[in-house]
Amino acid sequence: MKLTVVGGGSTYTPELIDGFARLRDTLPISELVLVDPAAERLDLVGGLARRIFAKQDHAGRITTTTDLDAGVEGADAVLLQLRVGGQAARQQDETWPLECGCVGQETTGAGGLAKALRTVPVVLDIAERVRRTNPDAWIIDFTNPVGIVTRALLQAGHKAVGLCNVAIGFQRKFAGLLGVTPAEVHLDHVGLNHLTWERAVRLGGPEGENVLPRLLAEHGDAVADDLRLPRPVLDRLGVVPSYYLRYFYAHDEVVQELGTKPSRAAEVAAMEKELLAMYGDPALDEKPALLAKRGGAFYSEAAVDLAASLLGGGGSPYQVVNTYNNGTLPFLPDDAVIETQAAVGAHGATPLAAAPVDPLYAGLIAHVTAYEDLALEAALRGGRDRVFKALLAHPLVGQYAYADGLTDRLIAHNREHLAWA
Repeated sequence: MKLTVVGGGSTYTPELIDGFARLRDTLPISELVLVDPAAERLDLVGGLARRIFAKQDHAGRITTTTDLDAGVEGADAVLLQLRVGGQAARQQDETWPLECGCVGQETTGAGGLAKALRTVPVVLDIAERVRRTNPDAWIIDFTNPVGIVTRALLQAGHKAVGLCNVAIGFQRKFAGLLGVTPAEVHLDHVGLNHLTWERAVRLGGPEGENVLPRLLAEHGDAVADDLRLPRPVLDRLGVVPSYYLRYFYAHDEVVQELGTKPSRAAEVAAMEKELLAMYGDPALDEKPALLAKRGGAFYSEAAVDLAASLLGGGGSPYQVVNTYNNGTLPFLPDDAVIETQAAVGAHGATPLAAAPVDPLYAGLIAHVTAYEDLALEAALRGGRDRVFKALLAHPLVGQYAYADGLTDRLIAHNREHLAWA
């Protein structure tokens, strides 16, 4: 089995390599190709990747290349984890929206739109080259904003599934609090990428006992602390929102916080510099503890599980993925991309039936879906008016004066990445 990771020079990659090594019985990789245009980073990451495989006695071969076409040729699956513009672009995404009093974040709001505009054309070009070389390959997208990027891929006819680590993070957290194995925890996970709620936590599968009320009663403080939301909010909702909902539920508070401390991008850039220095140490043969602070917890396990199921292996029968709605949430178009529990296999991902969604959540889901429609249109066709309309539609913007100012700033900060600008 051959897998290719596009964006293989990322400091995330050793987390992925560690998962491939530990879970080789689930996903028996014979060849792993790391593709990245940054040759120096690729050499550092590739060297550590080979040492991790060697330490854990993995027989698979790891190669690196800056040549995308060569890297994807013959691959059974291609995993996308790229960041167009690097941490420098992320730094901008997290700062210029604050000038208009709006959240600065790399996956939602104005910053998220900027990332989508930079990313969608690049991802579609990669996917077309994968299709020319190997039309049967699966594309697993971990590149943010996952929902918009996955929709672009599916609309273009690619064999694609989107993946995020939020759900597996909750699954692992809840399993630890409940004293059960992660495999026993099944989430009633509803919404869009980075806009989701856990409505039930069931033991044993989709029809198992819902222990969410007990979880909140016994461990609500710990869950609330992780989400940085007040405990009474969870008690009143009776669900567990994704931590990204804090940008919506406490917008003004978050904006004030972000204006008084270094950006997350600045923190990550400093961390990456330290990590790359570690990766260059020929004695290092395991992922360093510092990598856990970089983000992407359990990313490798989710990726292995999904790839194994898509390629006919031993992955879990149900997984939370990003895929077409196809009637799952009747208030959304069929071609909206939702993040949901799905039956995953060689056929792809089929969403499980979902209980009716409370208007409190359905309204916001529908609102953000409308924004995503406009964001994808702007990413595919460009133009200032399309950017403005997408921003005006976003619930974290929503006022024409803000949308106007943010449009000017977005274009000014991203001109080199926007062919139409």
